[in-house]
Amino acid sequence: MLTTSTDVTPVPVTIVPDSCQDEVQSFMHGLERRNPGEVEFHQAVQEFVETVMPFVMDHQKYRDAQILERMTEPDRIVIFRVTWQDDSGQIRANRAWRVQFNNSIGPYKGGLRFHPDVTLSVLKFLGFEQTFKNSLTGLPMGGAKGGANFNPKGKSDSEVMRFCQSMMTELQRHIGEDTDVPAGDIGVSGREISYLFGQYKRLANRYAGILTGKGLSFGGSQVRTEATGYGCVYFCENMFRHVGDSLAGKRCIVSGSGNVAIYTVEKLNHLGAKAVTLSDSSGFIYDPDGIDADKLAWVKDLKEVRRGRIAEYTERFPHASFYPDANPWGVEADAAFPSATQNEISLEDAQTLLKNGVRAVAEGANMPTVIEGAHAFMKAGILYAPSKAANAGGVAVSGLEQSQNALRISWGREEVDKRLQDIMSDIHDKCVHYANDGGGPVNYVRGANIAGFVKVADAMLAYGAV
Repeated sequence: MLTTSTDVTPVPVTIVPDSCQDEVQSFMHGLERRNPGEVEFHQAVQEFVETVMPFVMDHQKYRDAQILERMTEPDRIVIFRVTWQDDSGQIRANRAWRVQFNNSIGPYKGGLRFHPDVTLSVLKFLGFEQTFKNSLTGLPMGGAKGGANFNPKGKSDSEVMRFCQSMMTELQRHIGEDTDVPAGDIGVSGREISYLFGQYKRLANRYAGILTGKGLSFGGSQVRTEATGYGCVYFCENMFRHVGDSLAGKRCIVSGSGNVAIYTVEKLNHLGAKAVTLSDSSGFIYDPDGIDADKLAWVKDLKEVRRGRIAEYTERFPHASFYPDANPWGVEADAAFPSATQNEISLEDAQTLLKNGVRAVAEGANMPTVIEGAHAFMKAGILYAPSKAANAGGVAVSGLEQSQNALRISWGREEVDKRLQDIMSDIHDKCVHYANDGGGPVNYVRGANIAGFVKVADAMLAYGAV
């Protein structure tokens, strides 16, 4: 069941043409000099520039306007202290950020992340990616990201509430429905969004759609919780259909056990595929019988209500196995859905997946594959959906929530889900359009990057030197 190998002979495919190697290296040298030590941000920009640079070199207008240099510099970064009191009466302090990266095509839009590993580098990479992900949706949304090095795990509801209220006291100065509309991300779910929105309403004395991911009783949208996972599966289904196949009957491995992973499994079940793994920071479970609807309902309760560990799955379903301190990428499968966090697939993991015959990788998490692993997938010519395309469903439905808030209406579940399917299909078509100059496998990384770039770049050109 589990295999590992680095013996993979990929199809020869050029990632960066020889004519652009020097330009890419020179650009990255300058970016790294201006942003020292920000390795996650460097990785995100390199993956983008490698595929976009040949396009820029062919279009003098972008070179003359220094578009790439301007795109990789955030519009502004706000850094502030969040002081709060824990249940024992001790005063605590955390650092928080809001990176407003680019608002050329609409108000800033991007999640808030609460996690002890949050750094400026992580938020800059996420905000940069968000700019082009939002562009791909076709909705008028700019790119941003924010968060704090606060860990909500193990905190009481009262402690989380006090932290959120303190954070919003400062954050509210910098956001607004026509300025910047944050949402949730890792560590920021419905509970945190509710506390943040309640404090904003109290401070501003107004009811406005300044956050998305809200509860259905106060302006939230149907399908928002499910949107990233559902959208990722819809995109993968579009890739299979493009080559005359489908997800039906496919064996799938999924990492993570949060919203993205849970609703990825749910939609895979809907489409007739079989998901056999889930994971958390303690390890992963493998269920050869598949994680069906009843088992998934149990996982939802475990993670969303009891806040337990995925290892408990094997106590309830003894046919499954738990692998501590391991990831699921050695499990043989037709398709893989990395849905946990950045850089969870190493080069060795990517090579193992390829050796085991994986036909598709769809990224539900943000940048879950190291750049060498992404190169391996592209060279092998598999169906490889980068996160800025595959996980755009979450922000797409956030954009739909903004529209509903502005119109003071609420669409039904079927209406929102249909709009989500259409958006993911449209993103797929844009990627195919910009992917290749000639025949061969669709390079979805190239297609997504160029499609996202063009809309933002043309808006920036129209504004002049701003």
